[in-house]
Amino acid sequence: MLRFLLHRGGQALVAAFGVVTLVFFIQRLTGDPTALLLPETATQADIEAMRSALGLDRALWVQYVDFLWDMARFDLGRSFVQNADVWDIILSRLPRTLQLAAGALCVALLIGLPLGLIMALARERAVSRWIMGAVLAFQSMPTFWSGIMMILVFGVWLQWLPPSGTGSLAHLVMPSIALGLLSLATYARITRASVIDELLRDYVRSARARGVGTGRLVRKHLLRNALIPIISITALELSQLLAGAVIVETVFAWPGLGLLTVQSIASRDFLVVQAVVLLGAFVTIGANLAADILYSVVDPRVRLGAKA
Repeated sequence: MLRFLLHRGGQALVAAFGVVTLVFFIQRLTGDPTALLLPETATQADIEAMRSALGLDRALWVQYVDFLWDMARFDLGRSFVQNADVWDIILSRLPRTLQLAAGALCVALLIGLPLGLIMALARERAVSRWIMGAVLAFQSMPTFWSGIMMILVFGVWLQWLPPSGTGSLAHLVMPSIALGLLSLATYARITRASVIDELLRDYVRSARARGVGTGRLVRKHLLRNALIPIISITALELSQLLAGAVIVETVFAWPGLGLLTVQSIASRDFLVVQAVVLLGAFVTIGANLAADILYSVVDPRVRLGAKA
């Protein structure tokens, strides 16, 4: 187990190093960021002062070493636009995004997994086709459109839920559903395919021959053996939720990292945008590492494959 963890942890560190390096060189390839940070009326002296403050007047390799050192110390710099430490800005918005992502994940898991299980167990019945049609409809709806429709129906016409902002659990309902619909559809389809694959295996036929009921078969065998692809898709969905949060938070005026990204792009807050990109990449790497560890718990053959 220790060798497996070291192997996967080493891969995660290499991926993180690659992301940091890629972000550094891409931002240099896009041109001089002082042109984005300063107004058009800035003088040459203002530009040179900004370049010196950002360290852009030094050799490229010196900038790269300093950038790596800052990342190793978790130093994201200071926003010139908001005149505040970037970490403070990120941490002030991060809890809201985590709250929204958790709500969306709950919607996806609590509805998507049972729907997928029902579609698998009743795959030859009409109810399976109806559910699949609804799932495909959810997957086809753009997030901004579903969010606007929910605001119009439940926030304006029926006035059941607040249309935007934060402050109570009711404010979280519509953004969570809007963000979770795509993941819900993905979980339902993956669960259906995974459970059907398990239903065709020999141990299921043997269990049914011994008179094991469907409920016990699902609880004791099917769900555990079908977890591997579900765990895999969860790692991918976390990054999708972060990406989708940009749209959902903008539609519902939810003060999280997504809305912060849009506002920072509009105000040319270069360092904040860079920090959000890096944070999203690190969350994706961490989620995949956690998925690998869960693989080894659910299926020990994963550890054995790594040792080989």
